[in-house]
Amino acid sequence: MGERIDYLNDPGAPAATSLVPSANVIVVSEAGQILLMRRTDNGNWAVPGGAMDLGESLTEAAVRETREETGIECEITGLSGIYTSPAHVIEYTSDGEVRQEFSVVFTARPAGGQLRASSESAEPRWVDPAEIPGLVMHPSMRQRITHYLQKRAEPYLG
Repeated sequence: MGERIDYLNDPGAPAATSLVPSANVIVVSEAGQILLMRRTDNGNWAVPGGAMDLGESLTEAAVRETREETGIECEITGLSGIYTSPAHVIEYTSDGEVRQEFSVVFTARPAGGQLRASSESAEPRWVDPAEIPGLVMHPSMRQRITHYLQKRAEPYLG
């Protein structure tokens, strides 16, 4: 597996070569903990998510990616934000693809399953929001979680 390199507001970033719709999911337990995972491709903490496949809706992709990456089944409950900044690109060293950010961030509640690691997540776990500032994560992921924790009246659109 190659490495994932995120660039944000970096004039030295490679030019985007693709745009792929993707979903991220902020799954929140009854106790208020957020489902996070430590990514295997860059070691950063993140909420589950990934690209939409042909033949599925974006909410189906969100549920599938959460299950595949963490073992947790979830039920989508809302929309936290839409993130499409051309200043955020993601380079995949395995094939040289450079994606412009295109992520819809959903909120969800757990609906079953058991935590387990996967090829994409080394350490899925439920995290108290107070622990999040001490975790290593890309600024774009931190922004998504921060927007959720701000309990905004409207989803972030950007």
